[in-house]
Formats: sequence, structure tokens, C-alpha cells
Amino acid sequence: MKNLPLHWKIIIGLVAGIIYSLVSSALGWNEFTKDWIDPFGVIFIRLLKFIAVPLVLFSIIGGVAGLPDPSKLGRMGAKTLVAYVVTTVAAVTVGLVVVNLLQPGGYIDEGQRVKNRLKYELWAESTPGGRILDGQRYLSMPEYADLVEEAESAMAAELNNQSVEERMKAAEQFKEAGPMQFLVDFVPDNIFAALTDSGRMLQIIFFGIFFGVMLLLIPAAKAQPVRELVDSVNEVFLKMVEVVMEAAPFFVFALMAGVISKMASTPAEVIEIFKGLLSYSVVVFLGLAFMVFVFYPALISILVRKISYGGFFRRISPAQFLAFSTSSSAATLPVTMECVRDNIGVSQNVTNFVLPIGATVNMDGTSLYQAVAVVFLAQMHLVDLTLGQQVTIVLTATLASIGSAAVPSAGLVMMIVVLQSVGLNPAWIAIVFPVDRILDMCRTVVNVTGDATVSTLIAKSENELDVKAPGALEL
Repeated sequence: MKNLPLHWKIIIGLVAGIIYSLVSSALGWNEFTKDWIDPFGVIFIRLLKFIAVPLVLFSIIGGVAGLPDPSKLGRMGAKTLVAYVVTTVAAVTVGLVVVNLLQPGGYIDEGQRVKNRLKYELWAESTPGGRILDGQRYLSMPEYADLVEEAESAMAAELNNQSVEERMKAAEQFKEAGPMQFLVDFVPDNIFAALTDSGRMLQIIFFGIFFGVMLLLIPAAKAQPVRELVDSVNEVFLKMVEVVMEAAPFFVFALMAGVISKMASTPAEVIEIFKGLLSYSVVVFLGLAFMVFVFYPALISILVRKISYGGFFRRISPAQFLAFSTSSSAATLPVTMECVRDNIGVSQNVTNFVLPIGATVNMDGTSLYQAVAVVFLAQMHLVDLTLGQQVTIVLTATLASIGSAAVPSAGLVMMIVVLQSVGLNPAWIAIVFPVDRILDMCRTVVNVTGDATVSTLIAKSENELDVKAPGALEL
């Protein structure tokens, strides 16, 4: 085990956690798991998150201050944002293609879909400014008259869902913000307050870039001690990552055991949760798998060429498995930076600049999942979305993914915004709640893989990519 590569140790911990959680739920040990094992998973995420914030700050300051040509900053920043927007649009498009081809909503029982349709029409008629998108009216059809009362009761239950209500309020605040709010949120009013809130990562990035640029503008003699201090502090945090990752297999075991034990009390309940939303989950998974195993490797193969298909995954697999375990791009960021810099060969300047931005604004997996979820929810309510409405989904999901980094529960809040953009009931997000946690783990893998891909492409375009030979890797 001692000489086993890290990614294999993490896989073993992950699989062991899943097996243990199923056995413990079957034997009634769930409370023991939650009380004595799950806390170690929480500690692991906290360790990575508290390292991530200062690591982002000092990495960006060091990366910007280390640029030999200040004009390079603007060029690299523009390339980074364009690349992230392009991959996000591609992800949403992939999501729409798979959900329209496979029609997961059609696998729901037809009788249930009719009841869903009646609820949708009741909601549309009772909502100010609401309208039935496709113009059909099932409520007036005699054959469904006996189902209307049942639909009204179900509607009342949906409206009283507290979890949905909280996220709808957050979405409303997001929508009410002016068109320039994104830029306003970029600038911190108190950098120390921003440092204590991981949800304000964009503000930390802004301060880091601004501080680094100022180091470039002051005399070199005065800037040098600060740069040396920043580099030294950065090394300390990187060492912290290295030490924490030594225990990653155990922590991943605790994370997986805790996640599944919280989902249900018995293995049968876990299976039941997925059965109802199986078609939806499979379609989301296929779309995400396409991004990870086809789209990103294709970009690397076509534009970089020096990295083989298998080599790409070997180099970033520790970050991918950690992303699956933690469901957090920010928590995974220190490991992603280590993989991209040490295993792929991206320069420290590019790594320190591109990856923190990606962990904050790049949500390829989340955007794809939203596209699939919105169309699936429409299908299971017998609502046909036009091509124009689906184009609206692409635009809204892309813009929301960039502007939602500071929003808690960003994925579900973004989905509410997308549902409302095409005139659908935002309360429908409650339908996909049961499988959201496990799909969140999968879409975080996509987000992290996208970050690694874009940073590699930017490094290639800036001639700052020195790909290591496979034998030189130490995973």
C-alpha cells in the first residue's frame, strides 16, 4: 500500500466508504456512522477550504507579480474568460442534446405526467404574468375532471416546501440585481471580511490581481521582499496540502460513508430514491461523462497533442476523485493546482492565475445538469419547449453560472433562475432534490476537469507548458 499511487489509494477509500455505508445501513449502524465517522469527512472539507482561500490569494499575487510582461495579464485574462464561457456553452448544448434525444421525462408513468400537467396549468393560471407555454389546456378536458382536485392539493403541498422557498428568495435577489451587479460584487468593501467568507472568492481574486499589479508598478527593490514573502507563504500552504493529502484515503472513506448514511436508513431506501429519478439521473450522468471522457480529452488531443488520452487522466485523477468526494471545486482547488503544475507541467504563473478563477466562475458540470433538469421537468409535465426557449436556457444558464459564484446553494438557485427564464414553475426543483447530492459529486468532477483543461490550453497558448514524460510523474 505504501508505494501505491495516491489516486489508487483514494479510489480504494471511496469504494470502501460506499461498501461500508451500505453494510452499516443494513445492520442499523447509521447513527454510529453519522456520529463517529462522518465528522472526519467534515473535517477534511474544512481543512481543504481553509487552505484554499489564502492559497488563492497568495497564488494570484505571486502569479501576477511574477509576470515578466505586465501586458500579458490582460491577454491571459481575456483568453481565460473566453475559454471558460466557450466550455460552459458547450456543456449546456451537450445537456440539451442528450435530454432531447433520450427523453427521460417520457419514462415517467403517463397517468402521473397528466397529473403533473394539471398542476402546471393551475400554477400558470394562478401566477401573475404566468401563461401556459404550449397553449394546450388539459384542465378543460372532461376526461381529466376527476384529477383536478387531487392536483390542487398537490399544488398546495409544493407551495409550502420550505427548502424551495428559501432558494426561491435567493434566486429573486439574484434576479433583482442590476446588470452591473456582477462587477460591483467583484470589488470587496473589506478584504478581511472577504477572506473569512469562501463565497466571496471573486473579491479575493480581484484583490490578489490588484495587489500583484501594484507590485509590478512599484520599484523592484521595494517589491522584491514582498514577492519573496508571498512566495514563501505560498510554499507553506502547498506543504499543508501535501500533508493533508497523505490522509486523503481515510478522509474520503469517511466522506462517502457519511453521505450515503444521510441519504437513507437502509440500502432499499437508497435504491428507492434513485428508482423514481433513474432516467433523469442516467441522462445527466451520460452528459457529464461525455464532457469528461470525450470533450475535454479531445480539446487536449487537438490543441496540445503532447498528452495522451490516458496520460491526461493519470495526471489529474487525484483532483477528480477528490472532487467527487467533496462536491466542492473550492475545496479541491489546492489539489487541482498541484496536479496541473506538477503533473501536467503548466507554469506556476498560469496555474496561480487561471485555476482560482475557474474554481469560482467555471461551472460546466452544473450548467449541463441544469439544462437536462429543466427540460426533463418540462417533459414530465407534458410541456413541449420550443427551440427558442431552449436557446434561452443556453444563454441563461451560461450567464447565471458566471454571476452566481457568491450565491449559497448556487446550483439549485441557478436552476430556479433558468426555470423562470422560460416560464416554468421554480418549485419543481423539489422533484430533483433526492438525487441532487450524488449528481453534485459527478458535476464537480466535470467542473474540476474543465478547470484543468482550460489552464493547460492557456499555458500552451502562452508557451508556458512543459509536459512531463510519463515516467516523471509521481501520483
